Amino acid sequence: MNYTLAELLICASSDAFRNDGEVLATGIGLIPRLAASLAMKTSNTDLMMTDSEAWLLSEPNPVSGRKPGQTQKAETWMGFSRIFDNVWSGKRHAMVGPTQIDQYGQANISCIGGTYDQPKVQMLGVRGFPGNSISHANSFFVPSHNSRVFVKGECDMVASIGYNPERLPKGYSLDDIDIRRVITDLCVMDFNGPNHQLQLVSLHPGITAEQVVESTGFDISVPDTVPTTVAPTQAQLDIIAELDPLNFRSKQLKDNPPGDRS
Repeated sequence: MNYTLAELLICASSDAFRNDGEVLATGIGLIPRLAASLAMKTSNTDLMMTDSEAWLLSEPNPVSGRKPGQTQKAETWMGFSRIFDNVWSGKRHAMVGPTQIDQYGQANISCIGGTYDQPKVQMLGVRGFPGNSISHANSFFVPSHNSRVFVKGECDMVASIGYNPERLPKGYSLDDIDIRRVITDLCVMDFNGPNHQLQLVSLHPGITAEQVVESTGFDISVPDTVPTTVAPTQAQLDIIAELDPLNFRSKQLKDNPPGDRS
């Protein structure tokens, strides 16, 4: 069966929401958004999602192909005040796309290089990362796995909490941190290795553990046996096509590579 790498990543990312139950899923970016939508329609029908504005949805909105005036299946109003209540109660799982991730799982979306007062590259600022990362589960999506993203040492600017004992807020322990999955164009990983070390969970078809190790700026845990990331089913591909009929997903990764790179 033919499938693209983008479609493989959507399905692999979707699996991160499988056992969440009734929580608010937030996918930042098109592939994470499609992943959460796929989970809502298949593996976790209790999952909640907004339209990214102020409505809680009964059905996930498509990311392309909506016609002007086309109605959405909105269940109830969910403005900022209700979102914040949801976030602070821990009933949310966000899949975000950091610019840098370090060995502790700390992430950066703020600035790169130089000093904090005069960085070489200024980005978004920390946005909601500090409060989100200490309040609820987070997963990371990385479209290009390399040592500029998975950096040696600490992130240039630590924007979110990680498994670093030296930076824990007062009253927090490492057990309070919940980084679920890290999905990249090479593999699936988590922070369940020894002492919360980043470890391989699965390798995408055609990718080797050596490629992942060489592309990561710090040591990762590689189990003796690493399975291959499960290929999308035809049912999953059909749902993805319904959610993205204009195939915007094909523009998310350079050259839109095949899912199996054997």
